[in-house]
Amino acid sequence: QVTLLESGGGLVQPGGSLRLSCGASGRPLSDYNMAWFRQAPGKEREFVSAIRWSGTDFYYEDSVKDRFTITRDNAKDMLYLQMINLKPEDTAVYYCAAAPAKLTRRAVDYDYWGQGTQVTVSS
Repeated sequence: QVTLLESGGGLVQPGGSLRLSCGASGRPLSDYNMAWFRQAPGKEREFVSAIRWSGTDFYYEDSVKDRFTITRDNAKDMLYLQMINLKPEDTAVYYCAAAPAKLTRRAVDYDYWGQGTQVTVSS
């Protein structure tokens, strides 16, 4: 079983940048396909981006394409989400999640979750 811990959230002005990190412990990150989800107040958790265990395939939600980049470093057991040109609508708690089998956009397919990191985009 893997344990995930996110970091890197904070308060940033519109147009700013942040890099979220997710560290894995307990099992190698390379055992899992990984994803980022986010949940804004009063809204359901939504898919942001996913990356295959090998790093060879990745997916993005349409509203973050060209602004967010998902990467992973299996040697360091780390997952990243580089976010640029942030908008107020990106404000949410961001979660990393691990799936041992499928690479999907569905939260139900991810078995392990971090505790989340808050991203607030506001002037």
